Amino acid sequence: MKQFLKFIVVGGINTGIDFAILNVLMFSTNIYSGKWIIIFNSVSFATAVVNSYFMNKYWTFKKQKTQNTEVKSQSKEFFQFLIISIIGISLNDAAVYTVSTFIPPIFGLSEKLWANAAKLIATVVSMIWNFIGYKFIVFKNE
Repeated sequence: MKQFLKFIVVGGINTGIDFAILNVLMFSTNIYSGKWIIIFNSVSFATAVVNSYFMNKYWTFKKQKTQNTEVKSQSKEFFQFLIISIIGISLNDAAVYTVSTFIPPIFGLSEKLWANAAKLIATVVSMIWNFIGYKFIVFKNE
């Protein structure tokens, strides 16, 4: 449970990074849906994922480098992290694109707020996937 709470804190920080970059890209171009939203979302998500790797590795899951840690095992760990994250970004992109492009805004939300609502839905989906993948595949205790 403590580990999951740390993951939530790290996720909150990374969500802030993700939303901030996405909103800067959307507001500076005035694009809130369509194919460009996938590119904007990928850039913002990837930036947050890089931060996530280090915070989760050293704080949430406390993977410390030891003298027995080989470059090969670190490469394997990063490759696994990359695969889990690529699946996560795919889920996130699909949710943002689908909701912002094909579902009309509800509750009287503007196009800008609707894109952020889509991002919030996408964040929950990818957060669940990423936690499971990081905990049981990438940073599992040997």
